[in-house]
Amino acid sequence: MSRRGSDRFTAHTGVVGAVELPPFAAQYGHVASRRAIDARILELLSARLCHELSGPVAAINNGVELLAEEDFSGSLPDPAFLKDAMALVSDSARRARSRLQFYRFAYGFSSGSAIAGPAPHEIAMGFFAATRIVGEYADAMRLLSPEWQKLACNLLLVGADALPRGGRLILTDAPLTLDAIGEPAALPPEAHEALILAAPIGELTPRTVQPYFTGLLAMALDGALIVTIEPGIVRFRVIRSSDDPS
Repeated sequence: MSRRGSDRFTAHTGVVGAVELPPFAAQYGHVASRRAIDARILELLSARLCHELSGPVAAINNGVELLAEEDFSGSLPDPAFLKDAMALVSDSARRARSRLQFYRFAYGFSSGSAIAGPAPHEIAMGFFAATRIVGEYADAMRLLSPEWQKLACNLLLVGADALPRGGRLILTDAPLTLDAIGEPAALPPEAHEALILAAPIGELTPRTVQPYFTGLLAMALDGALIVTIEPGIVRFRVIRSSDDPS
């Protein structure tokens, strides 16, 4: 399959200035640059993770404060009040747990490790259970290696950002494809540039670092991310170089 234009990932090399560096200095400079890039991505992913967890954690705190502020002395507690407060704490704790499970796998799983806890498709569907997005995780996807399922979970986050009013996320295999279906379904240009690793590291934000990280995962699996946009649908496909006859 031929890939042209901005939809094709290509690796770039560059030369800084016209000064030829000694081998050791050139190697050191490359390592320092790589570490700076890694640190930048880590900082932004941490910021995104904290943002994702702040909502349910704050709701848990609000529920606990309601219970703490209620004066139960001299009278029986209002059953309706207790029910509402406990429901707030319980629902928020469930959301926090599902998000922690999801991000633990999406960000924390390393190649060669065993999957701890629920299967990837279970935590993925649990992540979207209380949202306006309905997820579909094809049976064939569940047979893929954990590394490919990690890529799929991160791709789900990119697809979710393309559905600001909710919709459907459909994951299928051969090749790995995610359809984000909804009105309006759109991928901002800066997210697209990050997804194909064309965005400068210094211009990444907590919002665009997710597609950039997803692009890195695809590259590590010898894959290229191709995006097609039609009215009401954004389609993401991961094409491996071995599948591309061009």
